Amino acid sequence: MELRHLEYFVAVAEERHFTRAAERMRVAQSGLSAAIRTLERDLDAELFVRSTRRVELTDAGRALLVEAHRTLASAMAARDAVAAVRGLLRGSLAVGSEQCLGVIDLPPLLASFRRAHPGVEIRLRYAGSGQVTEQIRQGRLNVGFVALPGPPPDGVRLLPVAAQDMVLLCHPGHRLAERDTVDVETLVGEDFVDFSTDWGARRVNDLTFARADAERRVSVEVNDVHTLLDFVHQGLGVALVPAPVTRKAQAKGLHAATLAAPDGPTWQVSVAVAAGTPLGPATEELLRMALPGAAHPDGPSR
Repeated sequence: MELRHLEYFVAVAEERHFTRAAERMRVAQSGLSAAIRTLERDLDAELFVRSTRRVELTDAGRALLVEAHRTLASAMAARDAVAAVRGLLRGSLAVGSEQCLGVIDLPPLLASFRRAHPGVEIRLRYAGSGQVTEQIRQGRLNVGFVALPGPPPDGVRLLPVAAQDMVLLCHPGHRLAERDTVDVETLVGEDFVDFSTDWGARRVNDLTFARADAERRVSVEVNDVHTLLDFVHQGLGVALVPAPVTRKAQAKGLHAATLAAPDGPTWQVSVAVAAGTPLGPATEELLRMALPGAAHPDGPSR
């Protein structure tokens, strides 16, 4: 089994199409197809169900995909480690993040990293914290900036950065617009604008109401902060958001009130890395820049 064959396999698995995978890998389709057939012979298993329009993974293919991501990530880390010994920092760095974390300002951080290490290719993907941590677990991302309540998922280590309060946002004409503090009971019966269930803030909100044994009605579900603020501004619901979002909300004239929920989960911003897998030099350098003065993340693996 060759690393090149695993790279081709991952490309086909993600593209669900041999032609697009060949274009992505910049190889002839015939060569890519031959590599996949060789890999299937080596493993004595079919990896794809092929059709004229697309391909789908078999059960064996799905099992291999998880390990292929890990193997390729480990191979890249090994190459980067050797380069680091020679005084070089190169390779690629795949970063994931949820939007508007507040305590981590990614654009200047990644710009500083690129200026200091132009030999490292940076790829950034914004997504919900659940998706980011899953891609960390699969080896598709090197590092993630997330907000998740509770313990980390299996295969992922969370390095806490900061905790933030949750804040209620509402239209200035709303019945709660004169309050500086609200509790969960006061919000029962309200229409909510909230993020999808993959977002950290949504998970905190759902847990907060569940622990209070209170029902909550999410009428509008969005996938970005600006759209959420627009819906609240139009009076279509209230929203519970992390404190850093209030700066954008106040620019729209929305009222902000602190949520009094002493027993509720906090919005905890963390750095997510793979558990049980050594960090590559580029990842370590990014963490040094993002978390100055923090201890090296070499605690016990989960």
